Amino acid sequence: MEKSPEAYRTIREVADSLDLPQHVLRFWETRFPQIRPLKRAGGRRYYRPDDIERLRLIKRLLYEEGYTIKGVQKLFKEQGVQALSAAALSPMEPSAEPALAIEPEARSEPGPAAREIRSGIADEELAALRDALAELMEAERILAQARAPAS
Repeated sequence: MEKSPEAYRTIREVADSLDLPQHVLRFWETRFPQIRPLKRAGGRRYYRPDDIERLRLIKRLLYEEGYTIKGVQKLFKEQGVQALSAAALSPMEPSAEPALAIEPEARSEPGPAAREIRSGIADEELAALRDALAELMEAERILAQARAPAS
């Protein structure tokens, strides 16, 4: 049975529809306060249609437009979620921090080894590396929280 467009979705349904791992959605919840799924008994998440649209927008900005998480946060802060959601239907020009910002001293041409490594990374491998990085960053945040003195 097909759900109506207004129905709430589980994290699994959202992850499947966006073609993202569930842990990435949980990580994005920690970085974007605009994403607030309902949490029911046992911590089960239910995403509203607005949350799903925001997640779709975040995915587009990160993976297709080349923004970093900080860049997307800056866009949300400066332009607001509604303005960005309305603009999502048209191509966007990156105006915040690009994902591949290079320090001036690191702008030299990559050597042959670096070019060989870069050319050997498939899109799927790159996505897996990004997922692993997101997991590591989340683990680092949890560790920092655990190490912080209790107030």
